[in-house]
Amino acid sequence: MTAAEENKNFYGLGVAPGILEILNSLKFTVPTPIQQKAIPLAAEGKDVIGIAQTGTGKTLAFCIPMIQRLASRPEDTGLVVVPTRELAQQVNETFLKIAPAFSIKTAVLIGGSPMRNQLSSLRKKPRVIIATPGRLIDHIERQTINLNKTRVVVLDEADRMLDMGFMPQVNKILKKLPRPRQVMLFSATIPSEIIKIAASQMKMPVRTEIAPSGTAPHLISQEIFVVKRENKFKALSDFLKDFKGSVLLFARTKRGASNITRRLKKARHSAAEIHSDRTMGQRKEALKGFKSGKYRILVATDIASRGLDVTGIELVVNYDLPDDPENYIHRIGRTGRAGEKGHSITFAAPDQGNDVKDIENIMKIEIPRSSRPSSEKLHTTRAKVVWSSGRGRFRKRK
Repeated sequence: MTAAEENKNFYGLGVAPGILEILNSLKFTVPTPIQQKAIPLAAEGKDVIGIAQTGTGKTLAFCIPMIQRLASRPEDTGLVVVPTRELAQQVNETFLKIAPAFSIKTAVLIGGSPMRNQLSSLRKKPRVIIATPGRLIDHIERQTINLNKTRVVVLDEADRMLDMGFMPQVNKILKKLPRPRQVMLFSATIPSEIIKIAASQMKMPVRTEIAPSGTAPHLISQEIFVVKRENKFKALSDFLKDFKGSVLLFARTKRGASNITRRLKKARHSAAEIHSDRTMGQRKEALKGFKSGKYRILVATDIASRGLDVTGIELVVNYDLPDDPENYIHRIGRTGRAGEKGHSITFAAPDQGNDVKDIENIMKIEIPRSSRPSSEKLHTTRAKVVWSSGRGRFRKRK
């Protein structure tokens, strides 16, 4: 095999033959850029800071080296800490594609799931724990988990854990873990607080960055439509006629997500909602139904802006602008995954120019604008609309 051929597959990345066979059987033949850069470093046991856009295969980038180490060191265990329940479940799905072949069991420890089921999983002596911070702290304080042999630690979506206020819990968890240990930190952005954690918890980490912090996937086309708040649902209805594939729609609040879902169902659209007011069972059913095609539209709050691993989403709709401008990047990153093209549409009210400018400043681009004239004529027009500085409003360009 030539060097050029090795660069296009997992051979030459330090991946063990047994894992290579599994990857081939799963049709994982071409590594993504983050996998190509991070796997060799992690396979050597180095601490790694991996920075990449959403949808670039970060989970496999830490799953492969962790399984490889645990397979060769039967006494070691691994820990993956993630910000949300949905992400924990999806990370576990990736591990279950590889770990069973090496007799490695996993356990998922998340809030909203019965404690007795988790205790039953722990009694089976799993060697990989995938957990949200709060529930893992619960188990530590109850002394229902032993982390004394944890030698590989992953902090996934570290910036999201920072945003959600989990860093005190993460630091508490890290203090409970033995040294020496290998630490891998993966994130879409790298704020200064994350750098502090890396400096205090990692040993000479190697930083590998696939795209500058704050950039969006290049395969996603973006548009902002200036539309009055009372006209947004009519505008949405028009777009749903133009796009035929699956749609992920973001609302700012839980109540807003429920109202939009109710109106979509009334208009005979197959839709489901996912937010923190829904039970774990309801959230799993909504996500499963969205993946299978039972629901064409999934309405979500920012709980789904990270870690929602669904391929083939044609359109992301920002029905409401996010409170945090960085969440815009993570929202639209749910489309355009795995090398596919995607599209995002954002509704902005005429008085939200400042909010749009904040998003553009982070992304360092100008997002194309279009306007919609009135509630009587809500067909798309491509008139140029620019932000008027000082007033935080949009105006038409003459």
